[in-house]
Amino acid sequence: MHLKNLLFWIAAFLAFFLDQLTKYWVVQTFNLGQTQAMLPGVFHLTYVTNTGAAFSLLTGKVEWLRWLSLGVSLALIALAWFGPMLDFWDQLGYGFILGGAIGNGIDRFILGYVVDFLDFRLINFPVFNLADVFINIGIVCLLIATFQKTPTSNRRS
Repeated sequence: MHLKNLLFWIAAFLAFFLDQLTKYWVVQTFNLGQTQAMLPGVFHLTYVTNTGAAFSLLTGKVEWLRWLSLGVSLALIALAWFGPMLDFWDQLGYGFILGGAIGNGIDRFILGYVVDFLDFRLINFPVFNLADVFINIGIVCLLIATFQKTPTSNRRS
């Protein structure tokens, strides 16, 4: 049997697996609130929990966000399974978004919060995780796909 949109499924699995593996490592290695400087004052690993969305947006809306992540995940699975054959950038983009949505969604359903640990202090950015990174990479992939599909204008000299 040939799996349609294979790159989508690979990207989703890779994003989900790496997200869950790193979160497991952080929970097993750090105490809540503990930080380890990788580049002092620039980048730290800091174990925090987040009841909001990516980058601490919508803090405290975990109930609503868990259903949103489930809905997005089911819609993306349906698109890849029942929809058309997607091009390279669409498969990567939607796959990375699915992997990130499932990674954070599982945290929300099981724990009631998301485990975050990537702490860029140079720019005073909220602590985040690999699921957030993969969702953003997925968005960039979809933007690339959109620009590749945009017809170029025909200019006359």
